[in-house]
Amino acid sequence: MSPMTGKGGEKRVLGRSLGSVSLTSIVVANMIGAGIFTTSGLLITQLAHPILMLALWMLGGILALFGALSYSELGATFPEAGGEYTFLSRIFSPLAGFLSGWVSFIVGFSAPVAASALAFSEYLMRAVPGTFRVDLQGLAMKAIAVGIILLFTLLHSLGMRSGAKVQNILTLVKVLLITGLLLTGFLFGAGSTEHFTMQLEGAGEGLRFQSAGWAMVLIMFSFSGWNASTYVGSEVRSPLRNIPRSLVAGTLLVTILYLLLNTLYIYALRPSEMSDVIAVGGLTANRLFNLTLDKFFSLFIAVILLSSISAYTIIGPRVYYAMSESGHFFRLARKVNRFQVPALSIMVQSLLAILFAVTGTFDQILTLLGFSLGIFPILSVMGVFRLRIRGESALPLKGYPYIQIVFILLSALILVLTFLERPAESSIALLVIAAGLPVYRLLKKFRSSCLP
Repeated sequence: MSPMTGKGGEKRVLGRSLGSVSLTSIVVANMIGAGIFTTSGLLITQLAHPILMLALWMLGGILALFGALSYSELGATFPEAGGEYTFLSRIFSPLAGFLSGWVSFIVGFSAPVAASALAFSEYLMRAVPGTFRVDLQGLAMKAIAVGIILLFTLLHSLGMRSGAKVQNILTLVKVLLITGLLLTGFLFGAGSTEHFTMQLEGAGEGLRFQSAGWAMVLIMFSFSGWNASTYVGSEVRSPLRNIPRSLVAGTLLVTILYLLLNTLYIYALRPSEMSDVIAVGGLTANRLFNLTLDKFFSLFIAVILLSSISAYTIIGPRVYYAMSESGHFFRLARKVNRFQVPALSIMVQSLLAILFAVTGTFDQILTLLGFSLGIFPILSVMGVFRLRIRGESALPLKGYPYIQIVFILLSALILVLTFLERPAESSIALLVIAAGLPVYRLLKKFRSSCLP
């Protein structure tokens, strides 16, 4: 009897069904979300200079690429589910890996799913105004968000192959829509190159160094997902080739799109018009075409967010699966259904996401997520040094050790400056990490009763 179809105590395993296209799709889908369409208005307020904002977006792309190159080496060496959890557990210690998985479990995937689902419902309702009474709109938004979370929970519980096909289609539509906006905006839009030389009116002299650090956290949050294919390593065909290819190709594509989109924003809007505007993409479309395109662009963003929700639903449960497989999480998280996916982990993550969506307890989520998720990639990239010293790297890439040093130093500097600029949110992120310590000890203590 096959281990994937056996009954009773026989273990089912994740099947290797993902190729290069599906992996790259997952990377792109994770990276392109609400961030690129919402943060530039906040950034220009903080930075004042359009060229400086573009320079920091470029720096974010370089950092993401350096991280992707480092993770290519790690993912090729450890082609297993789990991402940072697997890397840190295998290279450093189970505790380091558990803490990264713990942060992913609490906020890393469920909160972005909730935020994206709520954003989807808001943009959808803007695209079809008047569908609900004003006094019911808040309730309707939450109901739509819960419904879309449940939809993708069901979809990705029916197998990776079918889920990957939907993911590929959504990602292709996302890239085509963005490309269409860029082409029509630059070719036919009524913008001005003079905007690139303008400074935000009323901006003070100089720039606080720590403000640039906080700005980079928002930018790196928008770039988060450059490591996505390493979370599904157990389900990748030819991982030595496909994991590095997907990480680098996906990161380069998204970096180009982000730079072009921000260039389009600046071309369409003066800094004063962009400042503090959340829906900067919609305002850009309105200014470019001298029309009110809110409905079209709201639907445009809603479709893009569907791809992000789908990708988060795929990746997060693979981390919990990997933790349980190693004996560092509840054994139910490793349970794989007849479609060879960790369905229970998908459901638990979705329940957490629904809780976030219903209660709305994720104010200032960008800083909280950006800070808490920025720590473990630094530790993972440090792991490349240990692999090289031990001679264990399965894919020693060029650029070592310079790209790793730059990534570690700049990422650490961003976190320090962010803590100085936003101490409250940064402290909460540190408390979430610290809360994992007693949980790890409890699981270790009671492993005989609650773990295999």
